[in-house]
Amino acid sequence: MSVVKLIADVGATKGEWCLINNGRKRTIFTQGISPYFMGADQISELLRKELASKLKNIQVGEIYYYGTGCAAADNVKLVKKAIRKVFPEAKTEVTHDLMAAARGLCGRKKGIASNLGTGSFACYYDGKKIVQNRPGLGYVLGDEGSGVYLGKKVLQYYLYETFDWELRGRFDLTYTTNRQEILENVYKKPFPNRYLAGFTKFLAENRGHYMVENIIEDGLNDFFFHHLCKFRESWKMPIHFTGSVAFGFKDVLQQLCASYEFELGTVLKNPMSGLAAYHS
Repeated sequence: MSVVKLIADVGATKGEWCLINNGRKRTIFTQGISPYFMGADQISELLRKELASKLKNIQVGEIYYYGTGCAAADNVKLVKKAIRKVFPEAKTEVTHDLMAAARGLCGRKKGIASNLGTGSFACYYDGKKIVQNRPGLGYVLGDEGSGVYLGKKVLQYYLYETFDWELRGRFDLTYTTNRQEILENVYKKPFPNRYLAGFTKFLAENRGHYMVENIIEDGLNDFFFHHLCKFRESWKMPIHFTGSVAFGFKDVLQQLCASYEFELGTVLKNPMSGLAAYHS
């Protein structure tokens, strides 16, 4: 019998797990996991409730976990510890979401792999390892072009009363909220990054309005300028993207690639299909 494999692509907002058992694939979704906000006990409890409970009588032999925050050695140890509490017999590899994008988008070929989801990053991958990557500064200082970055702009336009009457009216109909509640969610409640990223949906639902288009284009352009332009390889090979923001605003990526004289490569909503192929 072949080894049962579990491949995880876990962001701050949600996690996707692909179980490969005798060539058959099964997908399970869980909440997101961020080792910056969650301890080992919290993570293992989440895994028991939302993952292990759905894998009864299945002996997982190998786990390949790609997760946000797992570029830091301490976070890798924390996540490994949490996984071993739930799957003590499984051989476990924990690495960062940059590698998920690189392997999922490029496989074993050279390329520029970018992620635009709740957070954002870009890296140059030589087919085996990540040779160069732009430093991740997190949602407070960085994450240009991400859901957090764009969602923050939506709230700024709303709270600063920059939206015209039409967009403000649409916002009020969509979200029954106010200044006090918004600030409390951002500064006092857990997972402010998830909260901010949720407002990207407002942009997707109101395409065509010039203010919405400006927010999207400016936010994605910041990602191109601060990250993609720092790789010499960006002008030599296709640039691949994954993530809900990249997938949802692919037309803007095409326009920006044309203006920067880049070649747009593959755009996937998530890298799981590529990861499943890589590990198979």
